[in-house]
Amino acid sequence: MFGIEPALLNDDRLARALDAIAPHLEQLAGTVGARAIAEFGIDVSRCHWDMTSMSVHGAYGEEDQDDQFPVIKYGHPKDRRTDLKQIQAGIAASGAGGIPVHARVFDGGAAEVRQVVGAMKDLRKLAGEQEFLMVADAKLVSYSNIAALLEAGVPFISPVPAAQVKDGVYAALDLEQAVVVDWVPQRDAGKDPAEREVYRVLEDVHTLAGPRKRDPVLTLRRILVHSTANAAGQQATRAKRLAKAAEELDKLARAAGGRHYKTAEKIAAKRRVTACLRWHVHQDDAGIPSLEWGFDQDVLDAEAKADGWCADHPAPGRAGRPRTGPDPVQRPGRGRAPLR
Repeated sequence: MFGIEPALLNDDRLARALDAIAPHLEQLAGTVGARAIAEFGIDVSRCHWDMTSMSVHGAYGEEDQDDQFPVIKYGHPKDRRTDLKQIQAGIAASGAGGIPVHARVFDGGAAEVRQVVGAMKDLRKLAGEQEFLMVADAKLVSYSNIAALLEAGVPFISPVPAAQVKDGVYAALDLEQAVVVDWVPQRDAGKDPAEREVYRVLEDVHTLAGPRKRDPVLTLRRILVHSTANAAGQQATRAKRLAKAAEELDKLARAAGGRHYKTAEKIAAKRRVTACLRWHVHQDDAGIPSLEWGFDQDVLDAEAKADGWCADHPAPGRAGRPRTGPDPVQRPGRGRAPLR
């Protein structure tokens, strides 16, 4: 192969080659990425960034690892194998074609939210003078990340973290005031118009306060998106939860709180109906308990009003297109299994 004797391509030699490359890995990767973009005309006007973790089996003591390179350690694994150490990797792919154009490896314990700025700087170098849009998941939205992106003038779009949307915001929105988006998802292109998913949007502003009092408050555009398909899915999921909870609560009521059955509190928590469940235990003169329960319709109506809504932070000055379909970076099942 390439004039090299096969016997020389053993695991020791390959490992030594990797060791020799390691100090220059970022330079090599950057050069290859830039050359590929120029040679094949890869469109990097929109780049999708995401990270994953890879669990490993073994001790991997930190004292035995070179701290000049990413260290295998405990973190927050995507596969939920908290008993295993891990290493993390980030990859950026072009929005057109999903072609990987940049990748980095991180410590197993590195906070994902803190890696966005480094990725942004690398992608900006790759793009050169061409403007690019950085697309990432909700972990992009932290005060330090947004401040850095705004300061650098890098356009971005990401989902708004659920924790940053106050309770009742979605339920208070008026769907009739939302504008229908003139766009059809590719998966619905062949369907009858009446069966296609419909997107509607509203726009408002969202403020992001810094960790310190002296930090200036950041003001961002927020696009509130309603999807008829998402709404239908959430309604179906709620109906299944309520039906299952009702079945178990009826069983509990018939057993009059016998010791072999769960309590109403445990059933509500397990079936995620805690907010809407109303119940009371009565005792007759003989001390025999009975359970009365029901679902609060007002709570269910409020939940239904929020169905189908999500929120995005679009780049300043750009119109927000609804997020739909798989992210070109994310491929289910890849990079998730523990390495042995």
